[in-house]
Amino acid sequence: MSQSKPRVALLVTCLVDLYRPTVGFAAIRLLEQAGCLVEVPPAQTCCGQPAYNSGDRAAAKDLARQAIDAFAGYDYVVAPSGSCSGMVAHHYPSLFEDDPQYRAKAEALAERTHELVSFLRDVMKMEKVAARFDGSVTYHDSCSGLREMGVKAQPRALLATVAGLTLAEMAEPEICCGFGGTFCVKYPDISTRMVTDKCRDIAATGAGTLLAGDLGCLLNMAGRLKREGSPVKARHVAEVLAGMTNDVAPIGEGGSR
Repeated sequence: MSQSKPRVALLVTCLVDLYRPTVGFAAIRLLEQAGCLVEVPPAQTCCGQPAYNSGDRAAAKDLARQAIDAFAGYDYVVAPSGSCSGMVAHHYPSLFEDDPQYRAKAEALAERTHELVSFLRDVMKMEKVAARFDGSVTYHDSCSGLREMGVKAQPRALLATVAGLTLAEMAEPEICCGFGGTFCVKYPDISTRMVTDKCRDIAATGAGTLLAGDLGCLLNMAGRLKREGSPVKARHVAEVLAGMTNDVAPIGEGGSR
């Protein structure tokens, strides 16, 4: 690692790239504030998680190999997503059981891969952010971030340093929102019931804004909230921590302001 600044590659993720680029810019701002030299490798594509979860190991392996090559040489790889970072950190090595060379590369990449907010707190030791957000928020613990990447206390610790912000916890913040990647497509009725229950828990907090660290979960919950006519807004936690909530409307409510 560099003696001055760690060289960090941002794994943008497909959903951020296609639906919410502001999250990527917020991640860059936060990483730079933490003292990192940030790069966005142009050769990166999908991490392969949708194919992996659907049983298409051949496609997942091809995408993983491309990612391993694209992110070679960096001190760390960081993603504003628990699910994508979890795919790289926990599932890439198993794809290359028959390829010792790429198995070793996958294991090395897995050790250097982190979810954004946990990286800021646990690796870069960021203690506070220079941001303001006037209002109450509630935080959803995304399944992969929580169970694969150990993300729980870190976002709450940094949110506590945001001026004007009040955190109102849900009764069950760790319960799945029903997105689950391809799960919501395979089992739409079950998924809808799960996200409906989740929205009820969100509403009960009285918070004006819903935050989470995974865009897939946020798109799912924001869509349901909007269909129910709820006034609750949805944002990625990085946007709040980076002080970029004035740069883009809440999720599902149009473009830049």
